[in-house]
Amino acid sequence: MSLNLLLLTNESSVNSVLPALGLLPHTVRVRTPEVTALLDGGHRDVILVDARHDLASAKSLCRLLARATEDDTVPVIAVVGEGGLVAVNGEWRVDDVILPSSGPAEVDARLRLATTREGVTTQPESELRVGDLVIDEATYTARLRKRTLELTYKEFELLKFLAQHAGRVFTRAQLLQEVWGYDFFGGTRTVDVHVRRLRAKLGPEYEQMIGTVRNVGYKFERPAKASESQDMAPEREDALDRELRELTR
Repeated sequence: MSLNLLLLTNESSVNSVLPALGLLPHTVRVRTPEVTALLDGGHRDVILVDARHDLASAKSLCRLLARATEDDTVPVIAVVGEGGLVAVNGEWRVDDVILPSSGPAEVDARLRLATTREGVTTQPESELRVGDLVIDEATYTARLRKRTLELTYKEFELLKFLAQHAGRVFTRAQLLQEVWGYDFFGGTRTVDVHVRRLRAKLGPEYEQMIGTVRNVGYKFERPAKASESQDMAPEREDALDRELRELTR
């Protein structure tokens, strides 16, 4: 199994950090030890951090990486000299450590374990990603830029259904049927109430994700820029308030 590895180090050569990697069939990209390296590091299955010399800086970097990769759960492994092992603890938030002198078999085994450990995956099949929104069907959670949305079951189901059909317009009756089911006897105003609650929980910057199509219904839209979103929010809210008043007459 060939892996894509991202090595964060000030060294120019992989062999200077972990010589055994040169004997394995993995693709290794070397970048400077900064979190911004994730932006141009491409797809990676494992992130390796050179912690042989500056333990304090390496620890800080590992902690930042753990937060930065929280959504895609990419394993982080520190390459630590034998003398530095005593300094490594849970505060580092790394998945494993490797000695620079480790042989190819040991390095390969540790990489294999890190990528196949339960719960580690670069793109879970249960996750739906649309822009900054991540919907996890397995855990019934939705996140915006790592901020977990506190949704009720029906709010989650409504958001998930709309996101799964991004760009498609649904009438209130269609949403009532698809999300609430045939055995629901409430009126279509229920949909409006849930949409308002969803928009409030998405917040001013993202409420435009659920767009109103006048006299038809709702659709899921990719978020506009924050400034545009904030300018449009009052206008959209006024439109929805007018619709609700019409429905309750």
